Amino acid sequence: MVLMLRSAARSDVGLLRPGNEDSGYAGDQLLVVADGMGGHAAGELASATAIATMSEMETAGLGDVEALERLSEAVVTTSERIADVVAAHPEFAGMGTTLTALAWLGGEPARVAVLHVGDSRAYLLRDGLFTQVTRDHTYVQTLIDSGRITPEEALVHPRRNLLMRAIDGVHPAEPDVSVRAARDGDRYLVCSDGLCGYVGDERIHELLGLADPVAVVTALVDAALEAGAPDNVTCVVADVVTADELGEPEVPVVVGAAGEPRNRERLPGFSFPADAQLDPLTATVLRVSTGSDGASADVAGLANVYREEQGAPRRRTRWQWVAALVVAALVIGGLVAVTSAWARNQFFVGTDSGYVAIFRGVPGELGPISLHSLEARSQVTVDSLPDFEATQVQGTIAAADLAAAEAIVQRLGERADQCTATPTTPGCPNGGTPTPIGSASAPTGTDITPTASTSASP
Repeated sequence: MVLMLRSAARSDVGLLRPGNEDSGYAGDQLLVVADGMGGHAAGELASATAIATMSEMETAGLGDVEALERLSEAVVTTSERIADVVAAHPEFAGMGTTLTALAWLGGEPARVAVLHVGDSRAYLLRDGLFTQVTRDHTYVQTLIDSGRITPEEALVHPRRNLLMRAIDGVHPAEPDVSVRAARDGDRYLVCSDGLCGYVGDERIHELLGLADPVAVVTALVDAALEAGAPDNVTCVVADVVTADELGEPEVPVVVGAAGEPRNRERLPGFSFPADAQLDPLTATVLRVSTGSDGASADVAGLANVYREEQGAPRRRTRWQWVAALVVAALVIGGLVAVTSAWARNQFFVGTDSGYVAIFRGVPGELGPISLHSLEARSQVTVDSLPDFEATQVQGTIAAADLAAAEAIVQRLGERADQCTATPTTPGCPNGGTPTPIGSASAPTGTDITPTASTSASP
Protein backbone atom coordinates (compact mmCIF):
# COMPACT_ATOMS: atom_id res chain seq x y z
CA MET A 1 0.00 0.00 0.00
CA VAL A 2 1.53 3.30 -1.14
CA LEU A 3 0.88 6.22 1.23
CA MET A 4 1.04 9.95 0.44
CA LEU A 5 0.10 13.28 2.02
CA ARG A 6 -3.05 15.26 1.25
CA SER A 7 -2.57 18.78 2.57
CA ALA A 8 -4.02 22.26 2.96
CA ALA A 9 -2.66 25.57 4.28
CA ARG A 10 -3.90 28.94 5.46
CA SER A 11 -2.20 32.07 6.81
CA ASP A 12 -3.58 35.29 8.29
CA VAL A 13 -1.90 38.53 9.31
CA GLY A 14 -3.67 38.47 12.71
CA LEU A 15 -5.33 41.28 14.63
CA LEU A 16 -2.38 43.59 15.29
CA ARG A 17 0.57 43.18 12.92
CA PRO A 18 0.75 45.47 9.86
CA GLY A 19 2.10 42.67 7.63
CA ASN A 20 2.47 38.91 7.49
CA GLU A 21 5.95 37.61 8.33
CA ASP A 22 4.80 33.96 8.42
CA SER A 23 5.23 31.67 5.42
CA GLY A 24 3.77 28.23 4.82
CA TYR A 25 4.11 25.44 2.24
CA ALA A 26 1.80 22.46 1.74
CA GLY A 27 2.51 19.70 -0.76
CA ASP A 28 2.17 15.95 -1.09
CA GLN A 29 5.77 15.40 0.13
CA LEU A 30 6.59 18.45 2.25
CA LEU A 31 4.95 20.60 4.92
CA VAL A 32 6.73 23.77 6.12
CA VAL A 33 5.97 26.70 8.42
CA ALA A 34 8.48 29.52 8.90
CA ASP A 35 7.78 32.39 11.31
CA GLY A 36 9.84 35.40 10.27
CA MET A 37 11.23 37.83 12.83
CA GLY A 38 12.61 41.31 12.64
CA GLY A 39 9.67 43.59 11.84
CA HIS A 40 11.22 46.48 9.92
CA ALA A 41 14.25 44.22 9.40
CA ALA A 42 12.32 42.16 6.85
CA GLY A 43 11.25 39.05 8.74
CA GLU A 44 8.95 38.31 5.81
CA LEU A 45 12.00 37.90 3.56
CA ALA A 46 13.64 35.53 6.05
CA SER A 47 10.60 33.23 6.16
CA ALA A 48 10.20 33.43 2.37
CA THR A 49 13.87 32.46 2.01
CA ALA A 50 13.24 29.38 4.16
CA ILE A 51 10.29 28.32 1.96
CA ALA A 52 12.28 28.83 -1.25
CA THR A 53 15.12 26.72 0.13
CA MET A 54 13.00 23.92 1.58
CA SER A 55 10.84 23.57 -1.54
CA GLU A 56 13.93 22.61 -3.53
CA MET A 57 14.37 19.44 -1.47
CA GLU A 58 13.48 15.95 -2.66
CA THR A 59 13.32 13.45 0.20
CA ALA A 60 10.94 10.71 -0.98
CA GLY A 61 12.73 7.37 -1.15
CA LEU A 62 15.76 8.47 0.89
CA GLY A 63 17.13 6.47 3.78
CA ASP A 64 16.85 7.86 7.29
CA VAL A 65 20.45 9.05 7.62
CA GLU A 66 20.57 10.66 4.19
CA ALA A 67 17.23 12.40 4.75
CA LEU A 68 18.32 13.88 8.05
CA GLU A 69 21.60 15.07 6.54
CA ARG A 70 19.71 16.76 3.71
CA LEU A 71 17.37 18.49 6.15
CA SER A 72 20.29 19.75 8.24
CA GLU A 73 21.98 21.02 5.09
CA ALA A 74 18.80 22.90 4.20
CA VAL A 75 19.05 24.81 7.49
CA VAL A 76 22.65 25.79 6.74
CA THR A 77 21.68 26.85 3.21
CA THR A 78 18.78 28.94 4.54
CA SER A 79 21.12 30.65 7.00
CA GLU A 80 23.67 31.36 4.27
CA ARG A 81 21.01 32.84 2.00
CA ILE A 82 19.70 35.07 4.77
CA ALA A 83 23.28 36.25 5.36
CA ASP A 84 23.58 37.03 1.63
CA VAL A 85 20.37 39.09 1.70
CA VAL A 86 21.62 41.08 4.70
CA ALA A 87 25.00 41.60 3.03
CA ALA A 88 23.25 43.07 -0.01
CA HIS A 89 20.82 45.10 2.15
CA PRO A 90 22.43 46.03 5.50
CA GLU A 91 19.19 47.68 6.62
CA PHE A 92 17.74 44.17 6.95
CA ALA A 93 20.24 43.17 9.66
CA GLY A 94 18.46 41.42 12.49
CA MET A 95 15.99 39.43 10.43
CA GLY A 96 15.56 35.74 11.11
CA THR A 97 13.05 32.91 11.06
CA THR A 98 11.91 29.78 12.81
CA LEU A 99 11.55 26.65 10.67
CA THR A 100 9.44 23.54 11.27
CA ALA A 101 9.01 20.99 8.48
CA LEU A 102 7.79 17.47 7.84
CA ALA A 103 9.37 15.72 4.83
CA TRP A 104 7.73 12.58 3.45
CA LEU A 105 10.09 9.63 3.04
CA GLY A 106 7.55 6.96 2.15
CA GLY A 107 8.76 3.36 2.03
CA GLU A 108 7.52 0.25 3.79
CA PRO A 109 6.77 0.99 6.53
CA ALA A 110 6.12 4.64 5.67
CA ARG A 111 8.19 7.28 7.46
CA VAL A 112 8.25 11.04 7.83
CA ALA A 113 11.28 13.17 8.74
CA VAL A 114 10.89 16.11 11.14
CA LEU A 115 13.00 19.30 11.13
CA HIS A 116 12.60 21.92 13.84
CA VAL A 117 14.24 25.21 14.85
CA GLY A 118 12.42 27.74 17.06
CA ASP A 119 8.92 27.93 18.51
CA SER A 120 6.68 26.94 15.62
CA ARG A 121 5.27 23.49 16.28
CA ALA A 122 4.30 20.14 14.74
CA TYR A 123 1.51 17.98 16.13
CA LEU A 124 0.19 14.49 15.35
CA LEU A 125 -3.37 13.19 15.65
CA ARG A 126 -3.42 9.38 15.51
CA ASP A 127 -6.40 7.23 16.44
CA GLY A 128 -7.81 10.12 18.47
CA LEU A 129 -4.58 10.66 20.42
CA PHE A 130 -3.18 14.19 20.11
CA THR A 131 0.56 14.69 20.70
CA GLN A 132 3.12 17.45 20.20
CA VAL A 133 5.93 16.23 17.96
CA THR A 134 8.40 19.09 18.45
CA ARG A 135 9.87 20.79 21.52
CA ASP A 136 9.97 24.60 21.68
CA HIS A 137 13.40 26.21 21.61
CA THR A 138 12.38 28.94 24.06
CA TYR A 139 13.51 30.25 27.41
CA VAL A 140 10.22 29.30 29.09
CA GLN A 141 10.54 25.73 27.76
CA THR A 142 13.85 25.43 29.61
CA LEU A 143 12.05 26.61 32.75
CA ILE A 144 9.34 23.99 32.21
CA ASP A 145 11.92 21.26 31.65
CA SER A 146 13.67 22.17 34.89
CA GLY A 147 10.39 22.17 36.81
CA ARG A 148 10.58 25.86 37.69
CA ILE A 149 7.25 26.75 36.04
CA THR A 150 4.24 24.87 34.68
CA PRO A 151 3.09 24.89 31.03
CA GLU A 152 0.12 27.03 32.12
CA GLU A 153 2.44 29.58 33.74
CA ALA A 154 4.55 29.64 30.58
CA LEU A 155 1.59 31.00 28.60
CA VAL A 156 1.67 34.25 30.57
CA HIS A 157 5.39 34.45 31.41
CA PRO A 158 6.85 37.89 30.54
CA ARG A 159 9.69 36.25 28.57
CA ARG A 160 7.61 33.64 26.75
CA ASN A 161 8.74 34.97 23.36
CA LEU A 162 12.46 34.67 24.07
CA LEU A 163 13.90 32.21 21.54
CA MET A 164 16.96 30.10 22.22
CA ARG A 165 17.39 29.01 18.59
CA ALA A 166 16.51 30.62 15.25
CA ILE A 167 17.96 30.93 11.75
CA ASP A 168 19.35 34.45 11.35
CA GLY A 169 22.38 34.16 9.06
CA VAL A 170 24.71 35.11 11.92
CA HIS A 171 24.60 32.49 14.66
CA PRO A 172 24.76 28.72 14.18
CA ALA A 173 21.31 27.14 14.29
CA GLU A 174 21.34 23.54 15.43
CA PRO A 175 18.09 21.89 14.24
CA ASP A 176 16.27 19.04 15.90
CA VAL A 177 15.89 16.30 13.29
CA SER A 178 14.24 12.90 13.61
CA VAL A 179 12.39 10.21 11.66
CA ARG A 180 8.98 8.90 12.72
CA ALA A 181 6.80 6.06 11.50
CA ALA A 182 3.70 7.14 9.57
CA ARG A 183 0.39 5.31 9.34
CA ASP A 184 -2.65 5.50 7.10
CA GLY A 185 -5.10 7.89 8.77
CA ASP A 186 -2.50 10.01 10.59
CA ARG A 187 -3.11 13.74 10.56
CA TYR A 188 -0.24 16.22 10.98
CA LEU A 189 -0.43 19.90 11.91
CA VAL A 190 2.47 22.34 11.49
CA CYS A 191 1.75 25.83 12.82
CA SER A 192 3.30 29.11 13.91
CA ASP A 193 2.99 30.30 17.50
CA GLY A 194 0.20 32.61 16.37
CA LEU A 195 -1.99 29.52 16.79
CA CYS A 196 -0.52 27.51 19.68
CA GLY A 197 0.29 30.65 21.67
CA TYR A 198 -3.40 31.62 21.89
CA VAL A 199 -5.48 28.49 21.29
CA GLY A 200 -5.23 25.70 23.85
CA ASP A 201 -4.29 22.12 23.04
CA GLU A 202 -7.80 20.89 23.84
CA ARG A 203 -9.35 23.24 21.27
CA ILE A 204 -6.70 22.44 18.65
CA HIS A 205 -7.34 18.72 19.23
CA GLU A 206 -11.07 19.27 18.78
CA LEU A 207 -10.71 21.19 15.52
CA LEU A 208 -8.25 18.65 14.10
CA GLY A 209 -11.14 16.21 14.21
CA LEU A 210 -12.95 17.97 11.36
CA ALA A 211 -13.31 15.88 8.24
CA ASP A 212 -11.28 17.78 5.62
CA PRO A 213 -7.83 19.46 5.85
CA VAL A 214 -9.24 22.62 4.21
CA ALA A 215 -11.94 22.84 6.87
CA VAL A 216 -9.33 22.24 9.59
CA VAL A 217 -6.93 25.03 8.58
CA THR A 218 -9.86 27.42 8.18
CA ALA A 219 -11.25 26.58 11.61
CA LEU A 220 -7.85 26.76 13.32
CA VAL A 221 -7.02 30.21 11.95
CA ASP A 222 -10.52 31.45 12.81
CA ALA A 223 -10.11 30.09 16.35
CA ALA A 224 -6.85 32.03 16.76
CA LEU A 225 -8.52 35.23 15.58
CA GLU A 226 -11.51 34.67 17.86
CA ALA A 227 -9.05 34.19 20.74
CA GLY A 228 -7.68 37.65 20.02
CA ALA A 229 -4.33 36.56 18.59
CA PRO A 230 -2.42 39.72 17.64
CA ASP A 231 0.33 37.76 15.88
CA ASN A 232 0.43 36.28 12.38
CA VAL A 233 -1.07 32.79 12.35
CA THR A 234 -0.23 30.03 9.86
CA CYS A 235 -1.47 26.43 9.76
CA VAL A 236 -0.54 23.55 7.46
CA VAL A 237 -2.48 20.29 7.85
CA ALA A 238 -1.91 16.98 6.04
CA ASP A 239 -3.56 13.58 6.12
CA VAL A 240 -1.69 10.36 5.40
CA VAL A 241 -3.78 8.66 2.71
CA THR A 242 -3.35 5.92 0.14
CA ALA A 243 -2.24 6.86 -3.36
CA ASP A 244 -5.67 5.77 -4.64
CA GLU A 245 -7.40 8.22 -2.29
CA LEU A 246 -5.07 11.04 -3.30
CA GLY A 247 -5.50 10.57 -7.05
CA GLU A 248 -3.39 12.97 -9.09
CA PRO A 249 -0.50 14.62 -7.17
CA GLU A 250 -1.67 17.89 -5.68
CA VAL A 251 -0.23 21.22 -6.79
CA PRO A 252 1.64 22.69 -3.79
CA VAL A 253 0.21 25.74 -2.04
CA VAL A 254 2.34 28.58 -0.68
CA VAL A 255 0.75 30.95 1.84
CA GLY A 256 1.83 34.00 3.79
CA ALA A 257 4.88 36.10 2.97
CA ALA A 258 6.43 33.58 0.57
CA GLY A 259 3.28 33.62 -1.54
CA GLU A 260 3.22 37.40 -1.98
CA PRO A 261 4.63 38.58 -5.36
CA ARG A 262 6.16 41.71 -3.82
CA ASN A 263 8.31 39.59 -1.50
CA ARG A 264 9.38 37.27 -4.31
CA GLU A 265 10.40 40.31 -6.35
CA ARG A 266 12.64 41.43 -3.46
CA LEU A 267 14.44 38.06 -3.61
CA PRO A 268 15.26 37.89 -7.34
CA GLY A 269 17.97 35.26 -6.99
CA PHE A 270 15.67 32.69 -5.38
CA SER A 271 13.56 30.04 -7.05
CA PHE A 272 10.05 29.75 -5.61
CA PRO A 273 7.69 26.82 -6.24
CA ALA A 274 5.03 27.15 -8.90
CA ASP A 275 2.18 26.88 -6.42
CA ALA A 276 -1.57 26.56 -6.96
CA GLN A 277 -2.11 30.32 -6.69
CA LEU A 278 -0.83 31.15 -10.16
CA ASP A 279 -1.79 34.79 -10.62
CA PRO A 280 -4.27 37.36 -9.28
CA LEU A 281 -7.21 36.11 -11.37
CA THR A 282 -6.74 32.40 -10.75
CA ALA A 283 -5.57 32.88 -7.16
CA THR A 284 -8.82 34.56 -6.17
CA VAL A 285 -10.90 31.84 -7.76
CA LEU A 286 -8.86 29.01 -6.28
CA ARG A 287 -9.07 30.43 -2.79
CA VAL A 288 -12.80 31.04 -3.08
CA SER A 289 -13.62 27.58 -4.44
CA THR A 290 -11.10 25.42 -2.61
CA GLY A 291 -13.75 23.32 -0.91
CA SER A 292 -15.87 22.67 -4.01
CA ASP A 293 -14.88 19.19 -5.21
CA GLY A 294 -12.95 20.06 -8.34
CA ALA A 295 -14.79 23.27 -9.10
CA SER A 296 -11.58 25.26 -8.62
CA ALA A 297 -9.84 23.39 -11.43
CA ASP A 298 -12.79 23.94 -13.77
CA VAL A 299 -12.93 27.66 -13.10
CA ALA A 300 -9.17 27.98 -13.44
CA GLY A 301 -9.49 26.36 -16.84
CA LEU A 302 -12.13 28.89 -17.88
CA ALA A 303 -9.90 31.68 -16.62
CA ASN A 304 -7.04 30.40 -18.78
CA VAL A 305 -9.32 30.50 -21.85
CA TYR A 306 -10.21 34.08 -20.99
CA ARG A 307 -6.55 35.08 -20.68
CA GLU A 308 -5.73 33.46 -24.02
CA GLU A 309 -8.53 35.40 -25.67
CA GLN A 310 -7.32 38.63 -24.13
CA GLY A 311 -3.79 38.02 -25.36
CA ALA A 312 -4.62 36.88 -28.91
CA PRO A 313 -3.80 38.98 -32.01
CA ARG A 314 -6.18 41.88 -32.55
CA ARG A 315 -6.88 41.07 -36.20
CA ARG A 316 -10.13 39.15 -35.89
CA THR A 317 -13.24 38.62 -37.93
CA ARG A 318 -16.60 39.75 -36.61
CA TRP A 319 -17.49 36.16 -35.70
CA GLN A 320 -14.22 35.77 -33.83
CA TRP A 321 -15.08 38.81 -31.78
CA VAL A 322 -18.53 37.39 -31.08
CA ALA A 323 -16.96 34.07 -30.02
CA ALA A 324 -14.52 35.90 -27.73
CA LEU A 325 -17.38 37.80 -26.10
CA VAL A 326 -19.32 34.56 -25.60
CA VAL A 327 -16.29 32.94 -23.94
CA ALA A 328 -15.83 35.96 -21.70
CA ALA A 329 -19.51 35.85 -20.73
CA LEU A 330 -19.23 32.14 -19.93
CA VAL A 331 -16.19 32.80 -17.77
CA ILE A 332 -17.92 35.56 -15.83
CA GLY A 333 -21.06 33.45 -15.49
CA GLY A 334 -18.99 30.51 -14.27
CA LEU A 335 -17.18 32.67 -11.74
CA VAL A 336 -20.44 34.05 -10.39
CA ALA A 337 -22.11 30.61 -10.25
CA VAL A 338 -19.20 28.86 -8.50
CA THR A 339 -18.57 31.72 -6.10
CA SER A 340 -22.26 32.03 -5.22
CA ALA A 341 -22.59 28.27 -4.66
CA TRP A 342 -19.55 28.27 -2.38
CA ALA A 343 -20.71 31.35 -0.48
CA ARG A 344 -24.08 29.78 0.37
CA ASN A 345 -22.27 27.30 2.63
CA GLN A 346 -20.29 29.97 4.52
CA PHE A 347 -21.32 31.98 7.58
CA PHE A 348 -20.03 34.99 9.49
CA VAL A 349 -21.09 37.27 12.33
CA GLY A 350 -21.40 40.99 11.64
CA THR A 351 -23.68 43.96 12.24
CA ASP A 352 -27.16 44.79 10.98
CA SER A 353 -28.78 48.11 11.97
CA GLY A 354 -26.63 48.25 15.10
CA TYR A 355 -27.35 44.66 16.19
CA VAL A 356 -25.13 41.57 16.15
CA ALA A 357 -26.32 39.38 13.27
CA ILE A 358 -25.53 36.13 11.50
CA PHE A 359 -25.00 36.23 7.74
CA ARG A 360 -24.93 33.39 5.23
CA GLY A 361 -22.11 33.87 2.69
CA VAL A 362 -18.93 35.93 2.85
CA PRO A 363 -18.35 39.66 3.37
CA GLY A 364 -18.12 41.74 0.23
CA GLU A 365 -19.51 41.81 -3.26
CA LEU A 366 -18.68 40.35 -6.65
CA GLY A 367 -19.28 43.37 -8.87
CA PRO A 368 -22.93 44.36 -8.30
CA ILE A 369 -23.74 41.01 -6.62
CA SER A 370 -23.68 40.73 -2.82
CA LEU A 371 -21.97 37.57 -1.56
CA HIS A 372 -24.03 37.36 1.63
CA SER A 373 -27.55 37.56 3.02
CA LEU A 374 -28.96 38.09 6.50
CA GLU A 375 -29.58 34.76 8.23
CA ALA A 376 -30.65 35.97 11.69
CA ARG A 377 -30.44 39.12 13.80
CA SER A 378 -29.91 38.86 17.56
CA GLN A 379 -31.09 41.18 20.31
CA VAL A 380 -27.48 42.03 21.24
CA THR A 381 -26.53 45.58 20.29
CA VAL A 382 -23.00 46.34 19.17
CA ASP A 383 -22.93 49.33 21.53
CA SER A 384 -23.42 47.01 24.52
CA LEU A 385 -20.26 45.00 23.79
CA PRO A 386 -16.78 45.60 25.20
CA ASP A 387 -14.52 47.59 22.88
CA PHE A 388 -12.55 44.59 21.60
CA GLU A 389 -15.60 42.43 20.83
CA ALA A 390 -17.36 45.38 19.18
CA THR A 391 -14.35 45.89 16.92
CA GLN A 392 -14.33 42.17 16.04
CA VAL A 393 -18.01 42.21 15.07
CA GLN A 394 -17.65 45.37 13.01
CA GLY A 395 -14.81 43.70 11.11
CA THR A 396 -16.89 40.45 10.86
CA ILE A 397 -16.06 37.09 12.48
CA ALA A 398 -15.90 34.01 10.24
CA ALA A 399 -17.70 30.85 11.39
CA ALA A 400 -17.28 27.27 10.22
CA ASP A 401 -21.05 26.68 10.07
CA LEU A 402 -24.37 27.98 11.37
CA ALA A 403 -23.95 26.29 14.76
CA ALA A 404 -20.53 27.91 15.19
CA ALA A 405 -21.99 31.31 14.28
CA GLU A 406 -24.76 30.86 16.85
CA ALA A 407 -22.15 29.94 19.47
CA ILE A 408 -20.23 33.15 18.68
CA VAL A 409 -23.40 35.22 19.09
CA GLN A 410 -24.14 33.49 22.40
CA ARG A 411 -20.62 34.27 23.64
CA LEU A 412 -21.01 37.93 22.60
CA GLY A 413 -24.34 38.09 24.43
CA GLU A 414 -22.68 36.82 27.58
CA ARG A 415 -20.00 39.50 27.28
CA ALA A 416 -22.69 42.17 26.85
CA ASP A 417 -24.52 40.83 29.93
CA GLN A 418 -21.28 41.01 31.88
CA CYS A 419 -20.89 44.68 30.95
CA THR A 420 -24.49 45.34 32.01
CA ALA A 421 -23.95 43.61 35.38
CA THR A 422 -20.58 45.27 36.02
CA PRO A 423 -20.37 48.48 33.97
CA THR A 424 -16.92 49.34 35.34
CA THR A 425 -15.34 46.25 33.79
CA PRO A 426 -12.32 47.40 31.71
CA GLY A 427 -13.28 47.75 28.07
CA CYS A 428 -17.02 47.97 28.66
CA PRO A 429 -18.90 50.91 27.12
CA ASN A 430 -20.33 52.22 30.40
CA GLY A 431 -17.29 53.63 32.14
CA GLY A 432 -14.71 50.84 31.87
CA THR A 433 -11.19 51.70 30.77
CA PRO A 434 -10.30 50.06 27.43
CA THR A 435 -7.21 47.85 27.36
CA PRO A 436 -5.28 48.19 24.09
CA ILE A 437 -4.64 44.99 22.15
CA GLY A 438 -0.95 45.77 22.01
CA SER A 439 -0.54 46.16 25.77
CA ALA A 440 2.08 44.34 27.80
CA SER A 441 -0.30 41.40 28.19
CA ALA A 442 -0.10 40.59 24.48
CA PRO A 443 3.19 39.73 22.71
CA THR A 444 4.34 42.33 20.20
CA GLY A 445 7.40 40.63 18.82
CA THR A 446 9.84 37.79 19.22
CA ASP A 447 13.33 38.17 20.67
CA ILE A 448 16.27 35.98 19.76
CA THR A 449 18.89 34.84 22.25
CA PRO A 450 21.12 32.37 20.40
CA THR A 451 23.00 29.53 22.07
CA ALA A 452 26.22 27.95 20.97
CA SER A 453 25.95 24.81 18.84
CA THR A 454 28.17 22.59 16.77
CA SER A 455 26.40 23.02 13.44
CA ALA A 456 28.04 24.78 10.53
CA SER A 457 27.41 28.51 10.17
CA PRO A 458 27.49 30.56 6.99
